[in-house]
Amino acid sequence: MTYATLMVHLELGRSNADLLSITADLAERFQASVIGIAACQPIQYVYGDGFISGQVMEENRAEIEKEADAAQAEFRSVLGGRIADLSWRCAITRGSIADYIAEEARNADLLITAPDQTGSLLDNTRHVSMGDLVLRAGRPVLLVPTGAKSLQPEHVLLAWKDSREARRAALDALPLLEMASDVTVLEVAPEAEMPEAAKRLDDVVAWLKRHGIPAEPLVERSAGNDAGTIAKVAHGRGVGIIVAGAYGHSRLREWVLGGVTADLLLGTNRCSLLSH
Repeated sequence: MTYATLMVHLELGRSNADLLSITADLAERFQASVIGIAACQPIQYVYGDGFISGQVMEENRAEIEKEADAAQAEFRSVLGGRIADLSWRCAITRGSIADYIAEEARNADLLITAPDQTGSLLDNTRHVSMGDLVLRAGRPVLLVPTGAKSLQPEHVLLAWKDSREARRAALDALPLLEMASDVTVLEVAPEAEMPEAAKRLDDVVAWLKRHGIPAEPLVERSAGNDAGTIAKVAHGRGVGIIVAGAYGHSRLREWVLGGVTADLLLGTNRCSLLSH
């Protein structure tokens, strides 16, 4: 199993060089094609007494197009000498940026992006909701923390929960797990359920072994902060990538993520591969 096509999401208005460098490393490992993608919403209309003139709208569009050209130039500059098959997609959309990227992800095996650490509550025209994107993409999403210089796939932690989302994440992550020299399958469970959790992990480890991936099962007792337990284990074992299912439900037409997923989305220490 491999990733034949990677899609990397670039945020307009800033450098994405580190994210692109990691994307290039992965693409070389998998001999994959790479699609660069970016999107932005135009300046929003002001209702009531205020208004936006046609000139302001044109200036805003020109600024977006300038930022898009810069993003594409950076994309081709970083990847051009390393990856043979490159393509670029960009849109100015009045709809959700997450929806646009999710629709375009039909052409990719893996979506790579960075959690938004700079989004403004007053201006989200250039920022994508990571929760929406993960839950709508229908593809695994690799979240690369801002400032990461390289991917560290040697030590991977599979955060297991006996659910559809966790099974999907494990399957989607097989190409990354095959790269690892050390894989830990972790379930955090109440003390009374730990024996059953151990049996579940034995099944998961046996499944991975049939794919040629040796893994170690680990059950940790739940202390009320599962995200904290996962982070503690990951830190102690030098984990570079956490693989997990993304959990959420619809509330007032907005996706609301479970606590562990939200912590992984907001984490800045290591990469996370999430699937829903």
